[in-house]
Amino acid sequence: MLDNAFTLKHNPLISNTHIIMNCPECKSPSKKYGTDRKGNQRYRCHGCGKTFAQPKDKLLGNMYLPEDKAVMCLQLLVEGSSVRAIERITGVNRNTVLSLLETVGKKCIWIQENLVKNVKVKFLEADEVFAFIKMKDRTKNAQNITDEKIGTAYTFTCIDADTKLIVGWHLGKRCEADAIAFLKKVYAAVEGGTDWFQISTDGWHGYTHNVGEYLGKAHYGQVIKSYSVPNPEEVRYSAGTCTGCKKQPISGRPVKDRISTSFVERQNLTMRMSMRRMTRLTNGFSKKWENLNYSIALHFAHYNFVRSHKTLNGATPAMAANLTSTFWTLKDLLRAATHI
Repeated sequence: MLDNAFTLKHNPLISNTHIIMNCPECKSPSKKYGTDRKGNQRYRCHGCGKTFAQPKDKLLGNMYLPEDKAVMCLQLLVEGSSVRAIERITGVNRNTVLSLLETVGKKCIWIQENLVKNVKVKFLEADEVFAFIKMKDRTKNAQNITDEKIGTAYTFTCIDADTKLIVGWHLGKRCEADAIAFLKKVYAAVEGGTDWFQISTDGWHGYTHNVGEYLGKAHYGQVIKSYSVPNPEEVRYSAGTCTGCKKQPISGRPVKDRISTSFVERQNLTMRMSMRRMTRLTNGFSKKWENLNYSIALHFAHYNFVRSHKTLNGATPAMAANLTSTFWTLKDLLRAATHI
């Protein structure tokens, strides 16, 4: 969008072969006046005689990083590279990479909140995946740190089992307050576009009563799994073996055969493989809450709109959900929210 000072106008005193624009200084009409050394169109004002270039929307705001270099950094981020690895590969300083992540992350949050709307769904699955910021809770408690943005963090995700679209996500603690915030985001994405749908979760108590209250029109079922006691010598690397799985209707009339969390649990694996911050037993974990939030936003925007899926015959989840008819690129993600 052009600024009001540059609104296109028609002036009968000037030849129709010229594009007329308002001068940013005196607001008088101007016409084309050659190009600069980079090929950008320039204009000359008829009132004050000043020349100026037509303003362009900058995909990266005030960042000086070339767009092609920025796209390369983003491509490496969504493929699981660490910030320092990107610095070594591209030559872009790690602080610039983090600034880029913040700029693009804000755009991706806007995309999730504003473009994933009125989604028609039938079967949803929700789950949480663990991560930590700066240190684990055991270390945090030993050091008497009270900052809520340090320690355990859970990413709540909700996926459409048919289109594989991430309908909603939320970064928070594994508590009822964050579960409610997550369910509100899911409701905002499907509200108005769906008359009936079913949602499945695990047996965590944070969902049991809140799903019925905040997703009132949803039929709800839980997948309750039981596990054996893990080997104490291998608990760091291997959890207990699953010894049983029970599907339990909670409210409404859920289709029992479709009570499942298989797709959302597979999405948890995709997150861990596509984000270095989610990789277990490494030093790539996030040191700041905000950076993890931006990284998750980039991952899901890329997953929904850019990344093709073999299970969807090569389409993206956004295409399968009729949110767009074409494949997006990383540059399209930036253009979708140029005002951020």
